[in-house]
Amino acid sequence: MQRNTRSSSAKLVTLCEPGDVGELALIKSLLDGNGILYAVHHEHIGALYPGVSLLGSRVMVAEGEKQRAEILLSRLALQIREATENTE
Repeated sequence: MQRNTRSSSAKLVTLCEPGDVGELALIKSLLDGNGILYAVHHEHIGALYPGVSLLGSRVMVAEGEKQRAEILLSRLALQIREATENTE
């Protein structure tokens, strides 16, 4: 469940709930690339039930990193929207 944790004393808060494994992979890569520690709750639960998408997977970050992580995710969403608009 946990990934990239330095200390177990940090309070984790929910950052987002990805809709599929592709979105989860993008979010994890973005957080890794920016040095933000995170944990994914129910990351592998889909392996128990093939064909069922993530079943409520949650990406959690330290409370002190949540604002920075939200800014990074909002920039990613903006870039995806701009790229999509340019192809239409």
